[in-house]
Order: sequence, then C-alpha cells, then structure tokens
Amino acid sequence: MNAIAIAEFRLLVRNRLVAVCAILCPVLFGAAFYLNRDPHAAGGSVAGVQVVTMAAMGTYVSATTTLASRRQTLYLKRMRGAAISDRSILTGLVIPLITVNIAQIAVALGILASQSAPANLPLVIAAIVLAEAMFTGLALATAGLTASPEQAQYTTIPIFFAALAGAILSQAPGGDLTALKRTLPGGALTELIMTAWNGGSLSNAPLLLLPGLVWAALGVLAARTFFRWEPRR
Repeated sequence: MNAIAIAEFRLLVRNRLVAVCAILCPVLFGAAFYLNRDPHAAGGSVAGVQVVTMAAMGTYVSATTTLASRRQTLYLKRMRGAAISDRSILTGLVIPLITVNIAQIAVALGILASQSAPANLPLVIAAIVLAEAMFTGLALATAGLTASPEQAQYTTIPIFFAALAGAILSQAPGGDLTALKRTLPGGALTELIMTAWNGGSLSNAPLLLLPGLVWAALGVLAARTFFRWEPRR
C-alpha cells in the first residue's frame, strides 16, 4: 500500500488534470471565500464553507478523476492481479489526495485562525476527518459510474454542487431550510464547524455529525454496487 501511495503521489504531480483538481482548484476556492469574507463576522462561517468546498474539490473530484484514470489505463486491473488486497489498492490511490487536501485545509484554516481562533479545535478536526471520509466514499461510488477522467468533470457535478449549496445555505438562519441544508452532503458539517469555531452550543453536535456518517456509509455501499475494476464500455 505504501509503495502505491508513493507512486500515486508522483503521478499526481505529473498529471496536469488531476494536479489542477487536487492542488490548484481547492486553494483558489479557499482563497476566494477568505478574501470575500465579512471581516467583522465570526470566522466560523468562512471556516465551514472552506472545509466543505476544499474537500469536495480536492478529495471528491480528484479521487473520482484519479480512479477513473487508473481504471482506463488498466492500472487497477494489473494491481488487482498482484498479491495485495482491493482495500489496500484503493487506499494507496486515495491517501495522497487526502493528505494533500488536509494540508491545504490546515493552511487555509491556519490563516483564518490568525484572525479568529476556533473555540473548539478538536470538534473542528473531527468534522474535517468526517468530511474527508464522506467525500472519499462518494468518490468511490461516482468513479464506478465514470468511464474516463474527462467524464469525471461531469459526473461529479451533482454531488459537488449539492455540497456547495449545503455549505452556503448553512450560513443562513434556520427556518424552513434547516432540514434541507442539513440533509445535503456537507451542510450539517458546515454548520457543525461554524458552531465549534464560534463557540456556540454543542447540544446538536451528534445530530450534525449523523448526516456526514450516513453519506459516507451510502457512498461505500454504492461503491460496492457500481465500482468497476476494468474499463467501462
């Protein structure tokens, strides 16, 4: 698994499409939300949106693109013929993307924390880990329906924009949209990060963690059904 991860990290830098998705785009998204923030508002709203959008782009879109690319080149098929488990193969492929994305999020939140430090850092970290797990599971599922790395630009659109909508809606007051924004992937996690960062009441923390766990589980279950090791025709 370690050898696969190291080789994948090297390929990540060489593949322009994946490198842009995994490295450049998340940074641009994070910077855009930071630069357009309200300097007088609490930092939690920016932190929540940054984490979800950067994870959606850096982990979800990039992992889907990577897996589709490795399948198309028969890399997955060759690896599966070696003495290594399916789980180790997939883990080795996505670990570099997750590692890079977490580093990006840490830098973005570090800059934000210099202006407004989080009140509950452990809960913010827990939300980040859950976001990575959720988007990894969804990437495995989406990759099963994606025939090529180029097609991943389209197959990832529904989940990506649903996550973006959930993150943005979570900044609005409660009301009739509460159930919707918490149900969308990333919506509840955005609200949780906002609350943990700003020092709000954590009585709803278990409720806000639940949608992320459900989405992660649904992604894994869907991956078991749709994921393919050989090229899709």
